[in-house]
Amino acid sequence: MISVIIPFFNEAESLPTLINQLIRELSLVGGKWEVVLVDDGSTDATSQQVYKVIKSKEEIRIIKLRKQFGKGEALKTGVENAKGDILVFMDGDLQDDPKDISKLIQKINDGYDFVNGVRSKRNDNLMVKIYSKIAGFFLKTFLHSPYEDINCGFKMFKKEVLVNFTFYGNNFRFFPLAVYYSGYKVGQISVTNNPRKFGKSKFGPGKLLFGIFDTVTAYFIYRFSERPLHFFGSVGGGFFLSGFLIALYLSYERIFFGILLYRRPSLLLAILLIIVGLQILMTGIIGELIVYLNKRINK
Repeated sequence: MISVIIPFFNEAESLPTLINQLIRELSLVGGKWEVVLVDDGSTDATSQQVYKVIKSKEEIRIIKLRKQFGKGEALKTGVENAKGDILVFMDGDLQDDPKDISKLIQKINDGYDFVNGVRSKRNDNLMVKIYSKIAGFFLKTFLHSPYEDINCGFKMFKKEVLVNFTFYGNNFRFFPLAVYYSGYKVGQISVTNNPRKFGKSKFGPGKLLFGIFDTVTAYFIYRFSERPLHFFGSVGGGFFLSGFLIALYLSYERIFFGILLYRRPSLLLAILLIIVGLQILMTGIIGELIVYLNKRINK
């Protein structure tokens, strides 16, 4: 069974059209299917409009959240309620084309566990494009990401890839990366990206800032979660070494040239750098102990 999971917030104009397109496309694909719609606290009449379209269709369900929790929580709710072996994530704003589902299925049938969409012709605003370019460069350079467009919301995967992944906050952005690092066979295909016809984009300056924070978080989690001392040791060692070298130079001048240290503000800087470096190093050691104890408990 294929489960299509669509989180939405205030998409009264777009969602009924999308559902009709999905019903037509999934019927052509054949086999068992379902559509799980997750209302992330919509304040308009989206759910009422959807109920008019689906009527008594058992294949389509709506799950309403009490308030707006964010896309991550909506996706988590959809996954928990999905019955299919193959899951599909797509947005409810008509930018993802249901006709691409057949291409995603073909890729899964070719032996892939996870298939990510690549928007060949982007129809987003300039801010979204700039953010995606910067994030893509960072992920490819520092995390060796195999994806051209990790932020594409249109993806298909086997349910088994979720075993070691938990949705929280905005970490859904890096779900494809987590699957890749878990050793599953991942791929990507070009998908259509239609211009938004109704409503307005949920992406703004605030989400751009949080997106940067999320990218840094992903870098730390996927590179250093198993070896935190490598990260904190590098940073702390840099601070400590800088402070030590400054202190060594000041000591040299005091011993051989008689320059009094109380006149040297750089002495305070050296002491500060040494203390901060040691604190960061100790944070890394504590992190290593936490990882070790966690592994030992779960052994």
